[in-house]
Amino acid sequence: MNLSRRFFFKSAAAVAAMTIAEMQAMAASAQIKATGDVAEDDEEYWRSIRLMFPLTHKRIYLNNGTFGPSPYPVIEAVKAGLMENDTDGQYGKWEKTVEKLAGFVGADEKEIALTHNVTDGINIACWGVPLSKGDEVILTTHEHSGNSMPWMNRQKLHGIVVKKYTPAATAAETLNRISDLITPKTKVIATPHIPCTQGQVLPVKEICTLARSKGIFSLIDGAHGPGMIHLDLHDMGCDTYASCGHKWLLGPNGTGFLYVRKEFQEILTPYTVGAGSGDEDWDIMTDPVSIGKYAEGGHRYYAGTQSNGLYRGVAAAVDFMEAIGPENVYRRIKYLGKYTQDNLLACGSRIQMLTPTEERSRAGVTGFKIKGMNYRDFNKLCGEAKIRIRIVPENGLDSLRISTHIYNNPSEIDELIKVTKKAVS
Repeated sequence: MNLSRRFFFKSAAAVAAMTIAEMQAMAASAQIKATGDVAEDDEEYWRSIRLMFPLTHKRIYLNNGTFGPSPYPVIEAVKAGLMENDTDGQYGKWEKTVEKLAGFVGADEKEIALTHNVTDGINIACWGVPLSKGDEVILTTHEHSGNSMPWMNRQKLHGIVVKKYTPAATAAETLNRISDLITPKTKVIATPHIPCTQGQVLPVKEICTLARSKGIFSLIDGAHGPGMIHLDLHDMGCDTYASCGHKWLLGPNGTGFLYVRKEFQEILTPYTVGAGSGDEDWDIMTDPVSIGKYAEGGHRYYAGTQSNGLYRGVAAAVDFMEAIGPENVYRRIKYLGKYTQDNLLACGSRIQMLTPTEERSRAGVTGFKIKGMNYRDFNKLCGEAKIRIRIVPENGLDSLRISTHIYNNPSEIDELIKVTKKAVS
């Protein structure tokens, strides 16, 4: 057994009793394994990773799309950051996380603004983009409230026009549907990268290319991107990308980031400003008062105190992913997603699959319905079997969602399939 497995094969209680330094060494040891590919179906290896999570074994957790439980190194990093503040009166240091985030998502450090969640970042982008009455914004019919309500509110207050498309079964047809909606009044495509409803991976690079060719801004809801699939925001070509730390990145709640493309920063107006948002040349004693210039880079979009502990946790989450190997993580997530989808489809004709089977359009989230059965009734069956999933009442879908991460395994999905077979029998 190699070194990484010797470290990882500890009991959950033994892991919980380790110091943060020991945990970091334990996580770092995975790099030995990650110098080559880890097979997506190497269950021995992935069981060892599961020991890094305090997540209860009394229930099967298949709802990472709502909240991704943190591993021990992340939890301990949060504790250490908070303790540093309260022991030494330490202020600041959260900015150090920006560099790690930028590297992880393929951006420059000055293109990242720290936020508290995805909705925070979406609102910064929504209200900062220059729009006039009658200008059109394209959304999907599969929006989370965090991406739909800001734009609907701007429609209510500023008279913009919200237009909608329904994602298709293939990336090519999805792109066609967006293209068909574009008019000379279209100013923004504000689409999710991966809709929360059924986990379809939308062709965002092609969407951003289409937008740019028409002089349209591309503002992406990236709640489900970082940690689930490979990201290179420069290559994607979007103008903004809002995401969070608490889902697929497995970081703490209350953390997030907004990517704002360097050239777009001169277009996107900062409205929420304060300490750090400017060049410190502001002066309220002059007449008239002077605010000076906005800060260079993403800091113009956020201001004031952040949590050193929480953002220490985000940095540790990035380290945890990189220790295992991001590509290994992505392959494992996609493997479990396909395993879920294939086995659900095998349950028979009553399964209505909402997530496309097209390889490029699926990843770690599977959405479906059971014909002739209320989605809440199936959720109740899962609860009785101690399986946590998510119902999707949004937009009248009334469907079901399964989302799995590296702490899950096929045997847990098999338990879900048992419940499904019972429901359709």
